[in-house]
Amino acid sequence: MTDRHPTDRTPRTGLPLAAAVLTGTVALLISLVAFGNITDFGTNQAFVRHVLAMDTTFKDPDLMWRAITSHGLQDAAYLAIIAWETVAGVVLLAGTVLWVAGARRGGFARARQISTLGLLMVVLLFGVGFLAIGGEWFAMWQSKDWNGLEAATRNLTVAGIALLVVHLPGAAGKPGSAE
Repeated sequence: MTDRHPTDRTPRTGLPLAAAVLTGTVALLISLVAFGNITDFGTNQAFVRHVLAMDTTFKDPDLMWRAITSHGLQDAAYLAIIAWETVAGVVLLAGTVLWVAGARRGGFARARQISTLGLLMVVLLFGVGFLAIGGEWFAMWQSKDWNGLEAATRNLTVAGIALLVVHLPGAAGKPGSAE
C-alpha cells in the first residue's frame, strides 16, 4: 500500500526525499570545496604543485619521468580542478532544486538526469582525478605531507552512495521504473 494524495498518481516514497537530501549534501560539499580553493587559493595550489612535481615521493627514477614541474602547467591543472568543482556544484544545486520541484509536480526524471551528471562529475574528479591520476600516476600515496587519498576516497564514497540512491527503483517516483 502506498501513501498517495487522491489526485496524485505518483506514489510517495522516501526515496525521492533521500535522493534530494543526498544530492543537496554533495552539492554543498563540492561547493564548499570549490569555495575553499578559490578563497584560500594558495593552500591547495601548493598541494597540486607538490603532487604533480612528485617532489615528496620516493623519487624512484622509474617514476619521476611522470613529474610535471612547470608552475604554469601545475596552475592550469589547479584552475581546471576549481572550474570542474564549481560546475559540479552548480549542476548538483540544480539537481537538488529539481528534486524539490518534482515533489510538487510528481515527476523526478529531470532531477535524476541532472543529479546523475553532477554526481558523475564528482566521481570523475575524485575517482579518476585524485585516486587514479594523483594517487597512482603521480604516486601521491608515497607522500607523507601531500597525500589526499583519504579525502578523495571520502568524497568519492559520498558521491557514489548518492548516485546509487538516485538510481534506486522508485527514486524517480515510479517504483520499479528504470526511468
